[in-house]
Amino acid sequence: MITPVIMAGGSGSRLWPLSRQLRPKQFLPLTGEGSMLQETLKRLAPLEHRSTLLICNEEHRFLVAEQVRQQGINDARILLEPEGRNTAPAIALAALQAAEEDPEALLLVLAADHLIRDVAQFHESVIHARRLAEQGQLVTFGVVPTHAETGYGYIQRGEEQGDVGFRVKRFVEKPDRVTAQDYLVTGDYYWNSGMFLFSAKRYLEELERFQPAMVKACRAALAGASEDLDFSRLDAEAFKACPAESVDYAVMERTEYASVVPLDAGWSDIGSWSALWEVSARDSEGNACHGDVMLHDSHNLLVHADHRLVATVGVEDLVVVETKDAVLVACKDRVQEVKQIVARLKAEKRSEQESHREVYRPWGVYDSIDHGERYQVKCITVNPGAKLSVQMHHHRAEHWVVVSGTAKVTIGEDTRLVTENESIYIPIGQVHALENPGKIPLELIEVQSGAYLGEDDIVRFNDRYGRC
Repeated sequence: MITPVIMAGGSGSRLWPLSRQLRPKQFLPLTGEGSMLQETLKRLAPLEHRSTLLICNEEHRFLVAEQVRQQGINDARILLEPEGRNTAPAIALAALQAAEEDPEALLLVLAADHLIRDVAQFHESVIHARRLAEQGQLVTFGVVPTHAETGYGYIQRGEEQGDVGFRVKRFVEKPDRVTAQDYLVTGDYYWNSGMFLFSAKRYLEELERFQPAMVKACRAALAGASEDLDFSRLDAEAFKACPAESVDYAVMERTEYASVVPLDAGWSDIGSWSALWEVSARDSEGNACHGDVMLHDSHNLLVHADHRLVATVGVEDLVVVETKDAVLVACKDRVQEVKQIVARLKAEKRSEQESHREVYRPWGVYDSIDHGERYQVKCITVNPGAKLSVQMHHHRAEHWVVVSGTAKVTIGEDTRLVTENESIYIPIGQVHALENPGKIPLELIEVQSGAYLGEDDIVRFNDRYGRC
């Protein structure tokens, strides 16, 4: 049976300000009701397969676990990378884990942030790829190009192999416009999707040939892994010694077993705002809109309004994205340069690069409503049955006002219930905890006051989510 491997790392910086470091695009509902990760999980459902293995960053572990849970999946395994080392090591980790149960296990390697419109056709391509993989081939899915795209790498096909497959003749980097047009005319080139199907055994054999140090480091990282709730946490020092390289460079461009199966299923990696516009429903003027949007004499726009009315007059070919704390306005043909804004935000250590005003935690979410030099106001929502860590702060006091639901508050040795329209005060240095014992979400307003209000001023004594 196939073992799905979903790579859920990446920052999605070209989709800022919607996609950010702590909540990148794979966890956002960009093309459907569910997030990109959840849509990926859904398209696997009709396939007969073993438990899904997800590989993600340490800082995204609770997002992944919650979104998997929302899909009703209880047997998924989540592997945590202490830092990203590109795709070849990530797949090696999955292959090593799968090989423990079955060396001939077939790995269907997918990215968490891709769109595939024709799921039935995707399944058909997987069936074709499986036949080749069972014969020892390392199969990649080549997307049948619809236009001369310069933002993707390409795969040139060679001789026929099987019913619909081909040997890979070569991989080529992102071309210029003229070269991409030539590729389109020949019909021998596919977009490189970054999706694969092969046996764990064959992949490890080839990786051992070309990158033995990578296999050695991944084995050591898994051998030293520890179990934490629903997660497997790799040995950090061992994994950091692993070379960082893509699967294309490490294996696919060097192996004699590379095959390609065409995929014509409405695929997109949603790698930019213009790519999202291309796959979005548009009105008669070519405008794709989300949220409270009012347009006048405007054409070929992508407008995403999260929290307030966005109006445009007499403009065209723009991307306008509004969030609670940032607004992006960009020419549609220059949206690749958004990553330069992200780089500046990171260099200036601005929070808009890392997180939204709304920050998700394993227990719920908080929204930073307002702040000043010595105060900060948050709206906190605690899920039913959830509990924040037992903690204390060296530099701030907190006032909590319950808006809805019931809070179970512990301060020192005293525990009490605080209900709607009631408040409670937590002095500086006092050990305390907050819990929602009810059946509905707990909402409260938190007012912090003190000399330092950073999130790192938390000393945790006990935490059910393993964050001590």
